Amino acid sequence: MTVHAHPDDESSKGAATMAKYVAEGVQVLVATCTGGERGSVLNPKMDKPEVLADITNIRRAEMDRAREILGVDQAWLGFVDSGLPEGDPLPPLPEGCFGLQDPEEAAKPLIKLIREFRPHVMTTYDENGGYPHPDHIMCHKVSVVAFERAGDPEAYPELGEPWQPLKLYYNSGWTRARMLALHEGMLAAGLDSPYAEWLEKWSDRDDRGDKITTRVECGEYFEVRDDALRAHATQVDPDGFWFHIPLEMQQKVWPTEDFELARSLVDSPLPESDLFAGIREKVGSH
Repeated sequence: MTVHAHPDDESSKGAATMAKYVAEGVQVLVATCTGGERGSVLNPKMDKPEVLADITNIRRAEMDRAREILGVDQAWLGFVDSGLPEGDPLPPLPEGCFGLQDPEEAAKPLIKLIREFRPHVMTTYDENGGYPHPDHIMCHKVSVVAFERAGDPEAYPELGEPWQPLKLYYNSGWTRARMLALHEGMLAAGLDSPYAEWLEKWSDRDDRGDKITTRVECGEYFEVRDDALRAHATQVDPDGFWFHIPLEMQQKVWPTEDFELARSLVDSPLPESDLFAGIREKVGSH
């Protein structure tokens, strides 16, 4: 089970890993916390009044298409997008939005989903949300509460039979090592790199590259990931930043998606190359 803040996050974070596991026969469920109702339209070709007027339904339809491309199941947790506050000082978050929820309360629909789906592995964001969007930070908090409560028979008995996932991972976003490898690969091929300016300013960024425990080889599924991303047409410009690095370059230079193992109830030596390391043996022996 992968837990995400908005529709489109599942396609930009760990999507190739999901596609790989689906191809291997693993059941994968995406839990989407909000409907993305307050997200900006980031594709200039879609920035039209009629799109903005129907953004909720359009983003649901985009999610359906991405889900089909990835081959996963998907469930909405039903919270309202907080939007990304901008300005100095930052404005307050909208009343009733996901970012203002009590994590213990907001974890309930996720606990119910865990107890129904019974995942062995969960993925979510780190405590900074991957980046400091209030919905991403709340997604982290809710996921951790749900991971810790879902298996407790004393907790929320009305939400179903207890089920304890065995591992919780955080998606690894952009690390300096990954960006530098792709940057140097582009330059070596005589191509312009889109990352020069980012790398110059990298000292301002939080780099969690040293926290990566698990690298899943999934380069052959990068094309599926990109197709799923493009399905979120209001959020992803097909001519934009995401697609500047040729697929073959990515597959050659950095063919993995990377994760931080945050909680584990099984033994698996680090570093890992499989989110199910230590689980296959445990489950297979029963």
